[in-house]
Amino acid sequence: MFHSFFPNPKRFLWSAIIWAGVCIAFWQVEFKDWGDLTNISALFGWEPSRVWLYEYTAISYGLFVIYWLRVSDHKWARWSVAGSALIVFATWFQVQLDVMINEWFGTFYDLVQQALGDPNAVSASDYYAQLATFLKIAMVFIISAVLIAFFTSHYVFRWRTAMNDYYVAMWPKIRHIEGASQRIQEDTMAFARIMEGLGSRFIDAIMTLLAFLPILWGLSSFVKELPIVGEVPQALVFVAIIWSVIGTALLGLAGWRLPGLEFRNQRVEAAFRKELVLGEDDETRAQPPTLDELFGNVRRNYFRLYLNYLYFNVVRYSYLQAGVILPYIALGPTIISAGVTLGVMQQILRAFGRVESSFQFLVMSWTTIVELMSIYKRLAAFERAIDGDEQAAIEFETTPPASRA
Repeated sequence: MFHSFFPNPKRFLWSAIIWAGVCIAFWQVEFKDWGDLTNISALFGWEPSRVWLYEYTAISYGLFVIYWLRVSDHKWARWSVAGSALIVFATWFQVQLDVMINEWFGTFYDLVQQALGDPNAVSASDYYAQLATFLKIAMVFIISAVLIAFFTSHYVFRWRTAMNDYYVAMWPKIRHIEGASQRIQEDTMAFARIMEGLGSRFIDAIMTLLAFLPILWGLSSFVKELPIVGEVPQALVFVAIIWSVIGTALLGLAGWRLPGLEFRNQRVEAAFRKELVLGEDDETRAQPPTLDELFGNVRRNYFRLYLNYLYFNVVRYSYLQAGVILPYIALGPTIISAGVTLGVMQQILRAFGRVESSFQFLVMSWTTIVELMSIYKRLAAFERAIDGDEQAAIEFETTPPASRA
């Protein structure tokens, strides 16, 4: 799955994490106060410190890509290394635009509050100038989002192509493995589809957390106390973390059986489908008693899935609905005492929502993660069977050992 596309996947991943940590540390210690190297900020009237941050990040990513392209002769290195860096950088850039929009919300709603409280205190030009500022940021966000979505689709399809080429090259060796055709066609397609959506959301969650957690930390200075609890330093940050940990734990407990059931579901479906295919050429196969038994396995497994998703969804939707009102509860004493302006409140709510949603990545994506885990288990067993591991064959059996005895 990974070594067909990435050069030395484990080393690549760990080097990316370590390099990111090193670059962040150097930024905080040494480079944070440097100015715009290219003078782009003066040319377009942008904020120099923000432009320098973009330049520093681009340089850091560029050095990482150059290193890996020089030390690796992997066939797909340009797509896997340079493509991964571009996707991460573009996601980070979009998060920075979201930070700018969050700052705009504070300015705009303070202007609205001033206008509503004192007639004619705000001129029409000032009001529409703020809307024009938002449109500029939004236009850049839209263009970048469309382009990166287009590139990501091509990137993921190249990943699927790499897996397909790897498996197809071994077809004479693996064609006798139960479900080989399904693994190569259906599972690689599903793996690529899920990684395109889930992977992008995961990167976005990490980048959003890194960007908005310091913002929420700063905005928490406006919140002096919480209901019932009283005074808590940096209250909003701790509320977001604790609430997200509770949600992740609850959803994990409610859905811990789902990956195994999804995996089993693919096995019973494959057995039923295979018998039907064999019956097309052999009249002795796909007889009604056999099909009834195989479809009975399908029915029983689906009913187990439905039951497990029933109480999983009860927990999931209850938690998500409670989360809608949570920041308003936390801000109750502050709002009642008029401790913040309307603009600051909007900034807090938006930053809290971003941090909370980042921490809740597992909660929001659990059903998709379950599907990915099921596919990963099937492809991992498939690859072990390719490597000659006889124990992997059990993963392709469709009848549990107890029923065969």
